[in-house]
Amino acid sequence: MAEARVRGTPRDGRRTVVDLVPAAGARLYPVGRLDADSTGLILVTNDGDLAQRLTHPSFEVPRTYKAMVRPSPVPEHALRTLREGVDLDDGRTLPAKVRQLRPGVLELTIREGRNHQVKRMCEAVGHRVRTLERVRFGALRLDDLPKGAHRRLKAAEVEGLRKAGAGRHD
Repeated sequence: MAEARVRGTPRDGRRTVVDLVPAAGARLYPVGRLDADSTGLILVTNDGDLAQRLTHPSFEVPRTYKAMVRPSPVPEHALRTLREGVDLDDGRTLPAKVRQLRPGVLELTIREGRNHQVKRMCEAVGHRVRTLERVRFGALRLDDLPKGAHRRLKAAEVEGLRKAGAGRHD
């Protein structure tokens, strides 16, 4: 027997980002995902084509995260490995931009969106992620938007996302 689900309601009963944004009858597409224990910027759009272009790995739209890791600090050789690409069970990652903001707090920019990627990359170099927050997606920055809040994008921001999604495509 096939399982029936209400759109936007996960199997374990947790609410999704789509449940939090007023849709006014429009079909909404989350752009990417955040783990249940991660926080930060997530985009929701009614443009499925744009959502696909922003999330498909071939377009390499950058996402920036702030990760608090242990043990601390992260040594230079581990940062270098992250910058060069890390071998994971599903293949080698693209090189990441990485800097240590302060001991044990990393800012990582990746251009892929693999499942649990930042956590797996950090773990591969010996550092467990304690907290993870997406602070940037393409040119959009989280800035001071309160946790759980949402806002409409400005026309210039949408245009910037369209340009980001029109980037590289192999």
